[in-house]
Amino acid sequence: MGRGLKIAIGVSLALAALIGVNALVTGAETKPAETTVPGGRIVDLPGGDLQVVDRGPREAPPIVLVHCFTCAIDWWDGMMPRLARRHRVVAVDLLGHGGSEKPESGYAIENQADLVAQALSRLGVRDAMVIGHSLGGPVSVALAERSPQLVDRLVIVDSRSSREDDGDLGILAQLAFTPVIGEALWRIKPDFAVSQGLEVAFAPGFEVPDAFVEDVKRMTFSSYDKAADDDYTEERSLAERAAATGKPLLVIMGEEEQIIDDPRATLAGYKRAAPRAQTVLVPGAGHSPNVERPAFTSALVLKFYVPTAEEPGSARHEMQKPLQKRNAVRRAP
Repeated sequence: MGRGLKIAIGVSLALAALIGVNALVTGAETKPAETTVPGGRIVDLPGGDLQVVDRGPREAPPIVLVHCFTCAIDWWDGMMPRLARRHRVVAVDLLGHGGSEKPESGYAIENQADLVAQALSRLGVRDAMVIGHSLGGPVSVALAERSPQLVDRLVIVDSRSSREDDGDLGILAQLAFTPVIGEALWRIKPDFAVSQGLEVAFAPGFEVPDAFVEDVKRMTFSSYDKAADDDYTEERSLAERAAATGKPLLVIMGEEEQIIDDPRATLAGYKRAAPRAQTVLVPGAGHSPNVERPAFTSALVLKFYVPTAEEPGSARHEMQKPLQKRNAVRRAP
């Protein structure tokens, strides 16, 4: 064996060892919670500390905002001021995102929902309209399933109705999920690559804010790799789960979606599962109408917040039942 070949083999082995070590170190990285947005506060919870923002009149009807995958509280910046004029608005950083804690595990949808429930209970929030964007959609539905007293109605923004909805996060995101390669790419990712990877979350031509790039960079590889798990909808679709909660449902989709191939078909999927659901296709928006068209999206959800007494599943409907029963007794012959 020649000297040059020995050197090449040695270098290859050294590189392989470095990649392996990097995978182990990167995959085991954790981060504590920290405040990253104005007005943010950390709620200490047994399963992981969460950052929350609590705005608006404390006694006003509550709205809870749950963001998308690789996102954070600041993805709601365009909507929060509009919603907080007459509502108490609580935005939550999911575990592994934004300023929340980033452990090695605990990213299942059910666990995320339970942590949000614990945070809301600490804040004294119940009977809220819960708005979930993309990943936040399944978390919000799981919250309604597991802690129904906290949820009065649901708004789902650009979440797949079922696993049959075609779409993906783009080639850069898929590479980052590849074993060993993903960990290596995570270490060296430049800002421009992160920005390019986020472009699919908006309509073509939308300029990705620098703050959203920083949101991705705050994540650990574990939180990135494990928070995208979609086992929650393995046996039952999100549309079916949402319908089964009995909560009034509004589903919003961007007309220029780049992650979900056919937003109209997705809305139809929700409508089949929940015929009483309201569905809206937002023109001029991609996967994130809450960012791209915040005024339009805020108007939609504020209108949806005004329920009729006959709406089944709403807290106001339940409060009306005793009064309706008493009136029926009075009218009886």
